[in-house]
Amino acid sequence: MSAEMRMDVRLPIGGMFTFIGGLLVIYGLVSDKAVYHRSLNININLWWGLVMLVFGVLMLALARKATQEARKLAQSGGKGLATGGANK
Repeated sequence: MSAEMRMDVRLPIGGMFTFIGGLLVIYGLVSDKAVYHRSLNININLWWGLVMLVFGVLMLALARKATQEARKLAQSGGKGLATGGANK
């Protein structure tokens, strides 16, 4: 594997879920309460928005942590890197 930095897939996933979750939370807070009569007065938009927001923030945090660890590994010269049985 080369020493170049590669984009972590968790970054765009986290950004998308954070953005859409934030939109749902905002809509759930400002929407008319009569809309939720059919769902037993449960604000579905608010709750699923919060779930998506938490998931998105978790993905962003994991991507950030992985990026920081990769930078530390690159600065140390790759010492302690597991080869996984693929010696070249």
